[in-house]
Amino acid sequence: MSISPHGSLRSHGTGTLRAEHADETVTLAGWVDTRRDHGGVAFLDLRDRSGIVQVVADPEASEALEAAHRVRPEWVIEVTGTVRVRPEGMRNDRLPTGDVEVAATSIRVLSVAQTTPFPIEDGIDVSEELRLTHRYVDLRRPRLARNLQVRAQVTSVIRRVMERNGFIDVETPVLTRPTPEGARDFLVPSRLQPGTSYALPQSPQLFKQLLMVAGVERYYQIARCFRDENLRADRQPEFTQLDLELSFGDEEDVYGLMEELFAEIWREVLDEELPVPFPRLTYAESMRRFGTDKPDLRYAMELADLGSVFAETQVGVFKGVLEGGGSVVALALPDGGRLTRREFDDWTEWAKRRGAKGLAWGVVEEPTEGAAGAATLRSPLTKFMSDEEVAGVIAATGADVGDAIFFGAGRTSFAFQLMGALRVALADEQGLVGTHDDGSPRWEFVWIVEPPMFDPAEESDDPTAATAEGWVPNHHPFTAPAPEFVDDFEQRPGEATTRAYDIVLNGTELASGSVRIHDADLQRRVFRFLGVSDADAEEKFGFLLRGFSYGVPPHCGIAPGLDRIVMLITGEDSIREVIAFPKTQSGSDPMTDAPAPYEASVLDELGLRPAPRPKA
Repeated sequence: MSISPHGSLRSHGTGTLRAEHADETVTLAGWVDTRRDHGGVAFLDLRDRSGIVQVVADPEASEALEAAHRVRPEWVIEVTGTVRVRPEGMRNDRLPTGDVEVAATSIRVLSVAQTTPFPIEDGIDVSEELRLTHRYVDLRRPRLARNLQVRAQVTSVIRRVMERNGFIDVETPVLTRPTPEGARDFLVPSRLQPGTSYALPQSPQLFKQLLMVAGVERYYQIARCFRDENLRADRQPEFTQLDLELSFGDEEDVYGLMEELFAEIWREVLDEELPVPFPRLTYAESMRRFGTDKPDLRYAMELADLGSVFAETQVGVFKGVLEGGGSVVALALPDGGRLTRREFDDWTEWAKRRGAKGLAWGVVEEPTEGAAGAATLRSPLTKFMSDEEVAGVIAATGADVGDAIFFGAGRTSFAFQLMGALRVALADEQGLVGTHDDGSPRWEFVWIVEPPMFDPAEESDDPTAATAEGWVPNHHPFTAPAPEFVDDFEQRPGEATTRAYDIVLNGTELASGSVRIHDADLQRRVFRFLGVSDADAEEKFGFLLRGFSYGVPPHCGIAPGLDRIVMLITGEDSIREVIAFPKTQSGSDPMTDAPAPYEASVLDELGLRPAPRPKA
């Protein structure tokens, strides 16, 4: 026996009624969205998850009309009545149900409601704190309700594609031991073993690798993960990812699977066909052209390395940077010549806030008379630059007359990252992010491949990362080095690349993965280089290394972030808008008032003592 698709209290969803239901008797139930009482007749917009329909109560059904006079917005009611087509000229083209209305014969109040703390409508101006305090009300708004439905649809597609490709769903532990993965763990004290604690998993990384040892071969899980790190718009202390691992495969298997998955998600959710395969950029090329490993390819504005242009320069700041081994990097802003001097100064201050000493600029202008057709550069630097340098800058950046050119200089990695961030900020501020001709979003996927095996420790934003000889892992320490670096990555850490890969969409990283190390000796060598002794490796990762000693197949995996995927599909700016009950940027939940202090008796039982409160 199957259940009713709408529940036993109703025959139809409010948003499912159409002209073909005319003259049918229906029973509906939901929330009163709006109420318009004209004395002799009352109109109610009734809302449930499926949508909204207009209900009319008139004197022909006096009891229904009397009830309609009493109800207020957000009361939960049951309505029985007859579907009828609205008169011509009274139809509502904004609603899918706008051709019909329900003439109520009875209205029964199921639940009364207080006045909500904010209107149940999109586009409201209300603080996020208030919205999250009353999240159960916030989720009634059409946009957020739609976001949850899209999320469920994406999850459904994921399961179908994974199972079609022979993957099986396996749950991994939520209570595990702390393992360094580049972020801080959430710890759970153990009552039965005082003085010890579990950690909530940052990812199922080690368990899924052990599932490959176990012969599962193709594993997936829609996994909850936890990281105690500083929050941003696309970060939460708890988040969800599609976690997967496969044996006897390589990068090409992962590329093909992910392209199939994303193409099907976009086809089913957005009715849009994605061009596959996705383009690929090496990490080095992405950093050189865009100053980031998360490039947004919806606009051009590629970076230009001006080292050769200024090799013999007399521009003091550029000369000093280049002689010190740094770089001079530039980009052209289309039609940027219309910026005012105040705006150029504002961008210079923007660069200083990001740690730069300054930001030079210039505007490409028509050639001066007698200059043989060569464009000129109007800039505070021009008086120090030769004609050859001016021509070289314009050629390298691809700038046209009327464009602005910005220059950044400094340590090579800093200069490229600064100008990459400027590229994104300029494109956003100047409205350069492209769309299709009909105004719909463009979707520019790209694989970023062959990242470095290690980064210099001074460039890491993770002070807790394991270091040795000044290096930290670019991905995680279980990532396989590229074949040409397997034997001597210790001698060439600055050159070594890995078999890792990321999927980036419109400047947002959606997934990160790699071919894994499946040789216990190679894994120990990586640990040693990172300053993890054999004894420490045994203590922290002994269960993984022991598993490897019993025969482990070559394996690889990836973990797309579900929250970010849904955020981009729905056009939201924050993953908090696509999570049912998110945390604030401070990691708190104003609805439940979490986190909360333990009671003293609980702390005693766990063998803990309260930390001193910070002084105000």
